[in-house]
Amino acid sequence: MTTSPAPRIPEAVHRRRWAILGVLMLSLLIVVLDNSILNVAIKTIATPAPTGLGATQSEIEWAINSYTLVFAGLLFTAGLIGDRLGRKKVLLGGLVVFGIGSALAAESGSPGQLITYRAVMALGAAFVMPATLAVLMNVFERSEQPKAIGIWAGGVGLAIAIGPITGGALLDHFWWGSVFLINVPIVLIALALMVWLVPDSRDPKPGRLDPVGVVLSVLGLVLLVYGIIKGGELADFTDAKVLATIIAGVVVLIGFVVYEKRSDHPSLDVTYFRNKVFSAAMAAIALVFFALMGVTFFGVFYTQSVRGYSPLESGLLMLPLAAAQMIFAPRARLLVDRFGNRATTTAGMLLIAATLAAFAGFEADTPIWLLEVVFFLMGTGMAHIMTPTSVVIMQALPREKAGSASALSNTFRQVGGALGIAVLGSVLATSYRNGIEGKLGALPPGLRDTAGESIEATLGIAEKLGPRGQALVTPAYDAFLHAMHVVALWGTGVALIGAVVVAVFLPGRTPAAPAGEREPELVGTGD
Repeated sequence: MTTSPAPRIPEAVHRRRWAILGVLMLSLLIVVLDNSILNVAIKTIATPAPTGLGATQSEIEWAINSYTLVFAGLLFTAGLIGDRLGRKKVLLGGLVVFGIGSALAAESGSPGQLITYRAVMALGAAFVMPATLAVLMNVFERSEQPKAIGIWAGGVGLAIAIGPITGGALLDHFWWGSVFLINVPIVLIALALMVWLVPDSRDPKPGRLDPVGVVLSVLGLVLLVYGIIKGGELADFTDAKVLATIIAGVVVLIGFVVYEKRSDHPSLDVTYFRNKVFSAAMAAIALVFFALMGVTFFGVFYTQSVRGYSPLESGLLMLPLAAAQMIFAPRARLLVDRFGNRATTTAGMLLIAATLAAFAGFEADTPIWLLEVVFFLMGTGMAHIMTPTSVVIMQALPREKAGSASALSNTFRQVGGALGIAVLGSVLATSYRNGIEGKLGALPPGLRDTAGESIEATLGIAEKLGPRGQALVTPAYDAFLHAMHVVALWGTGVALIGAVVVAVFLPGRTPAAPAGEREPELVGTGD
């Protein structure tokens, strides 16, 4: 019987490692749950008061992206703070802020307030997400890490399942703000369990904080995404303000990379990206979420606005996607062991591309079972991308840098998702406006502009006009379906690029453990 010459994990922590993983997944659940719940509530929030807030498509995009951009921009620093102060401390603090932001978001009186309070929620979530993976890496031995990460990734699938169904049930019985208020009791339960079970850990040699880098990254991303969303809203990317904003965002982000490269305490250590395997895994995560988040954005309008399903029914339609993730994410490592990272992840990417392409053939009367099959295959593809790439990323760096590796992984996921919503959402808005404009001639000039913003805006005005507005309903459906087909093909192209990247750069088998891995410093193990 062989034993490790020097056990890395204290016995008291090792004994309760699976219970700790459960608490970490609960913390992860509320962060992911919030976005999956919001996806179902998009149409309701876009509905005029008192049912919703009457948010425009661009305001809906900002309600999603204000969370994503603050989250992504602060992950670097949140990871470093967790490494420095202790991951348990920042987990607890992040959960408290997230809970307060959720309560405020539930009481929002305008789209502007919702956007602001979503940013507060993101501030808390930025400290929760990287700390969960960092703690995981410090309570499991290396041999068990792939299995633990697979279960952790399966938790994302669970959140995808619970989120839309919970959101739909809440919207059927309560006001739209209940989809945010539901976070508060979950936060309280997670806090109590975390204080009791989770050990603290930190990096014995943490890096210095990098406020300049944080400001540059957030500013650059906000400018870039704002310009893209504004271009879609105007259906004109040649507009001087749109071009200036996008160019300014790109310039600031280039400045961020240059600054980080020269800094002796960067929040983003660009030297990590010299490792082609690490870079390819990051690119895969960013590209798959770019494609998926953009396509999910229109999926809600397809099922609710075009097909006429309620929020709860729309949530139930997402069950196959979540079920596939929960089934396959913990088992993906078995395929990696047999076929290697490259084959497993490339197959996952190709499957995602195929499912996105399927949306380009969906019409208003497509049998719903076909949508369910596509969602199941989409979840299967995601499971075979997220688990292998997460293991590659987390094991590419020494375990005391787990916070940084987790922050990087989640940053690329969030930035990929934000850009997917911005770019593909803008393509959707532009295609829709171009398709519906010719049918709005009978409307007054003031209403014409508003009606062209989105399918919800068109249908809302058609409803107000009564019998005269019925002539707009069929053209609105036709214009939306055409726009959806265009976006689906864009998403397919992005997924195919991701397949090429992983096929070329990921290894055929799991990389060996890095030499010179240093031991973690565990504190407060809580016997």
